[in-house]
Amino acid sequence: MPRQRRFPLTTGTAFIALIALICGLVLNSLLQLQALGTQIHTVVEHHNRKIDLITQTQVASHVRTDSLLRMALADDPFERDAHFMAFNHAGFLVMSGRNALREMGFSPAEQRSFDSQTRLIRSIQSVQDRVIDLLNAERSADAREVLVQQAIPLQETFNQQLADMRNLYQQANTVAQQQAQETYRNTFLLTLVFGISAIALALLIAWQTLRNVSLKSEQIKAQMVELERSRAALREEATHDPLTGLANRRLFYDRLQQAIRHAHRYGGKMCILYVDMDRFKDINDQHGHHVGDAVLTEVAKRLTSSIRDSDTVARLGGDEFAVLLEGVQGREDCLAVAHTIEQALNADTGFFGLDVEIAASIGLAIYPDDGVDEDALIRAADAAMYQVKSGNESERQHRLPFP
Repeated sequence: MPRQRRFPLTTGTAFIALIALICGLVLNSLLQLQALGTQIHTVVEHHNRKIDLITQTQVASHVRTDSLLRMALADDPFERDAHFMAFNHAGFLVMSGRNALREMGFSPAEQRSFDSQTRLIRSIQSVQDRVIDLLNAERSADAREVLVQQAIPLQETFNQQLADMRNLYQQANTVAQQQAQETYRNTFLLTLVFGISAIALALLIAWQTLRNVSLKSEQIKAQMVELERSRAALREEATHDPLTGLANRRLFYDRLQQAIRHAHRYGGKMCILYVDMDRFKDINDQHGHHVGDAVLTEVAKRLTSSIRDSDTVARLGGDEFAVLLEGVQGREDCLAVAHTIEQALNADTGFFGLDVEIAASIGLAIYPDDGVDEDALIRAADAAMYQVKSGNESERQHRLPFP
C-alpha cells in the first residue's frame, strides 16, 4: 500500500511560488524605497539645509548693512554703540552660515558661485571698514555718502548672488522631488502587480487548505474555550475561598490596601470587622466536618446578606472571617453593622436534621483611629475580637448582644 502524502504536491508548489513572489515583492520594494529614501534625504536634509543657511546669511548681511546705516544716522554715542554691536553680531552670523555651507560641500558650479561671493564679501568688508573709520573720525556726511554710493550697491549685488544660489538649490529640490515621484510610481506599479499575484495565489492556497483544516479549526476552538474556562477557574481559585466563594486573604488584603489609599486621599474612614466563630471546633468534633463545612457556607451567606454590595466579606482561614466597610462615618456605624451581623448569625439553623447554634466574636478597627496600614488594622481588629471572646470588651461593645 503506497504511503499517503502528508502535503499535496500542487499545494506545495503553489506555496513555494507564493514565497518566491513575496520575496521578490519585498526585495523590489526595499530597493526602490531605498532609492526613494536617498532622494528624499537629498531634498530634506541637504538642499533644504543649504537653503536655510543661505537665508540666514542673507538676513544677517542685510542686518549688518542696516546697522551700519543706523550708526551713520545716530547722534547718540550709546545708540551708535548698540548698532555697532548688532553690526558685529550680524557679521558673525554671516561667517558662521558660510562656514556651515562650506562644510556641507559644493558641486563645481556651487564652488564657483561661493568663490565669487567670497571676493564680493571682501569688497563689502573693505567698504564697511571705511565707513566705520569715517564715523570714528566724526565725518558722518562722508560715511553716509560711501554707504549710499558703495556699501548699499555692493550689498544688493551680494543679496542677488545669494538669491541665485538659493534658486539653484530650489531647482535641485524640484528635480529630486520629480525623481522621487517617478520612483514612487514605479514602486507602486511593481508592488501592485506582485501583490495581486501573491494575493491570488494565496487565495488559491487558502481555499485548498481550508477544505482540509475545518475539523482541526473546530477542535482548536473547543480547546481554546476549555483553556479559557480553566484560566477563569484558576483566577477564581487564586482570589476566592473554594468552600464559601468569598474573597480569600490575598484578595482581601488587596482591597484593604485600596480602601486605605482611598480613605487617605479623601480624608474618609473605613472599618474592619474581624469575625471568629465560637465553639466551631465542637461542631466539627460532635457532628463531623461535613456539618462544619455547611456551617461555614451558611455563615458566609449571612455575612454577605448583612452588608452593602460595595463592602467586602472574606474568609481568612478556618473559622475566621473579615468584613471591610468603606465610607463609614465613625465607630457607631461599625457597631451597627456588627449588631446586624450578630442578629443574622443568631438565627435558627438546621443542618442535616441537627439544630446547630451559630455564634461569633466580632472585633473592629477603624482607619485611621486604630491604624494607618493593613497590618496594623488587622492586628487591632484581631486584638479587639479576642477581648470580646475573653469577655473583656469595652463598655460600648458590651452593649452589643455578643455571646
